Amino acid sequence: MAADAFDPADHLDDELLERIRSRAATHDRDNTFPHDDLADLRAAGYLAALVPAELGGSGRTLAEVARLQQRLAEAAPATALAVNMHLVWTGVAKVAADRGLETLRFVQEGAAAGELFAFGISEAGNDLVLFGSDTTAAPSEDGGYAFTGTKIFTSLAPAWTQLGLHGIDTTSPDAPRIVFAFVPRDEESAGRVVVSDDWDTLGMRATQSRTTRLEGARAPADRVVRRLPPGPSPDPLLFGIFSVFEILLASVYTGIARRAIDVAIETAGARRSKKSGKAYTQDPDIRWRIAEMALAYDALPPQIDRLARDVEAKVDHGDRWFSLLAGVKHRAVTSAKRIVDDAMLVAGGSSYFSGSELSRLARDVQAGLFHPSDPESAHAAVATALLGPVED
Repeated sequence: MAADAFDPADHLDDELLERIRSRAATHDRDNTFPHDDLADLRAAGYLAALVPAELGGSGRTLAEVARLQQRLAEAAPATALAVNMHLVWTGVAKVAADRGLETLRFVQEGAAAGELFAFGISEAGNDLVLFGSDTTAAPSEDGGYAFTGTKIFTSLAPAWTQLGLHGIDTTSPDAPRIVFAFVPRDEESAGRVVVSDDWDTLGMRATQSRTTRLEGARAPADRVVRRLPPGPSPDPLLFGIFSVFEILLASVYTGIARRAIDVAIETAGARRSKKSGKAYTQDPDIRWRIAEMALAYDALPPQIDRLARDVEAKVDHGDRWFSLLAGVKHRAVTSAKRIVDDAMLVAGGSSYFSGSELSRLARDVQAGLFHPSDPESAHAAVATALLGPVED
């Protein structure tokens, strides 16, 4: 199917999205994981959207899945963000394979078979993110690794079957090396992977991104996908993780922005001014505010689409890649925050109540500030790209 003929509604239909939307408030209120949403999405083949058709998936492109994630986030942001982490790994597998790295083929095959992949990279206080780790990776004689450390913001905690993670090997002859691998959730991992029930947050509650303690958690040799020197690198795995992560994150927050605009328009049409007797859609200040929201939103989908297409086409942006990817995520989050704020002003005081959808969107959108790249990192990346590195 040609990219411009792609219709997200053909893959996430209105009936499915309405079911997911109808459950979002309950999962947020009760702080529960959306097992029901996940089952519906799995049945629809969504977990294998980025898997090539010849491996049992839908064969969708990164640009197409970015559009799908925007659509899903309009219905249930937390569900979209949780599933995002699985889609990141399947996207990384695709980007890596396109660049000749086949060690993640098991991710593609696993996703097509129903496996759920979680993202175990974040660590408290580790601002090196992909380029360093406080988790130890101890090699074993059979080529596998045992990981010991603590991962935070581990989305899909109640349901994942494979945890993609990294740690540092300090004992091998070529040490230090950052080891990227996958730990299965099986009988051997019982007691070695301890998932805390500590997810009680402001927003994005249904993601259940709980803290995960690794106590010698084993990744078998065939699940060790890369060993790299610490620090930045042009390696295809690192590029795949950063590019897909930033693009799909930007998509989730763009979906939040779109939903906030729609709710604001609906609310403005339902409210009437006591002064004029007209709907608030006729109020010049309200019209200006909604137009301002739309002007900010309209810039986001094309940026995401262009960068996603460039990743798949292997466009060489050189040293600009990092700043472009960090920038699109940063703009999506900050724009979505402003749009949600304006939507609440359009809707009036009712949006301040916790049962309001806009109130939930206002809480959910805050999470965007804490995903890499954070505002400081994004600005530093752009400044380095334009001005060069800071002098010693």
